[in-house]
Amino acid sequence: MSSYRDIQSAVRVEKFRVWFAWLAGNLLMLFIASATSGFAIVSVVTKALFAIVFLLLTVTAYRMHAALNRRADRERRALLGDDYPG
Repeated sequence: MSSYRDIQSAVRVEKFRVWFAWLAGNLLMLFIASATSGFAIVSVVTKALFAIVFLLLTVTAYRMHAALNRRADRERRALLGDDYPG
């Protein structure tokens, strides 16, 4: 059986990975959008894609963050027993 500290550290690492992937994806799309800013129609398309990718990555990261919180709460309750007030 794992300890409370193990659960907390595992969730913290996974949250860091989620938000790091969010940052990396947004930076990559930003670099692509800025590299194509000199071309007329391509610039418009990449800016639209940037907005869509940003929205999708943000929603996905938030959902994964919430799922990790729910999972950690479930594990804490299982570890501490049913009398856990949270």
